[in-house]
Amino acid sequence: MDEIVLQANPRTILGKQVKVLRREGRLPAIIYGHHINPIPISLDYRETTHLLQGVSYSQLISVEVDGERYNTLLRDKQHHPVTSALLHLDFQAVSLTERLRTMVRIRLIGSAPAVEYFNGIVVSGQEELEVECLPGDLPSHFEVDLSVLEKIGDAIYVRDIVVPPNVELLSDKNELVVVITAQEALPEEEVVVVEEAGAEPEVIEKGKKEEEVEE
Repeated sequence: MDEIVLQANPRTILGKQVKVLRREGRLPAIIYGHHINPIPISLDYRETTHLLQGVSYSQLISVEVDGERYNTLLRDKQHHPVTSALLHLDFQAVSLTERLRTMVRIRLIGSAPAVEYFNGIVVSGQEELEVECLPGDLPSHFEVDLSVLEKIGDAIYVRDIVVPPNVELLSDKNELVVVITAQEALPEEEVVVVEEAGAEPEVIEKGKKEEEVEE
């Protein structure tokens, strides 16, 4: 996967005044972490939204500020409640030599033969897994291939997911990821049909200093 690098400017405009930045096509953001003081920054809105399209919360992002590069994880995205436009981003600075714990999403791929041949339904259990590893070894997601689900009752558990050797899986290995059920097995209103899991994980980190974010 190509490295993602964002060019940022230091930001002195804070609070409700950041509306001025947005009118200029800038996106307010902040970098924080237990090794650094919080750094308010601004980014080019169009470039940032393009580069971050489809990026998960467990994918490393380099943010350059005044010639200094910070290895970060995207911690939070704030959107306008009506237009869904990005309003603010939070980046967590991480050390490449320190292990961290975070959640990594599960991505379902392929088609289950049991759906086509037995009219089965794919029901999701887990949508993300907790892992511990160095930031450089952090997977952006785990792929789960539904093509192995051939009949009603076939299931995939956490223990069936292939995890890279440098990544320690912390989630319960006996937890269910997906299972094929018959249509009559559940009341109609309780059935959840899953095409692809897209939940974003949160990085476990203490000590974040909140910045005032305005609508």
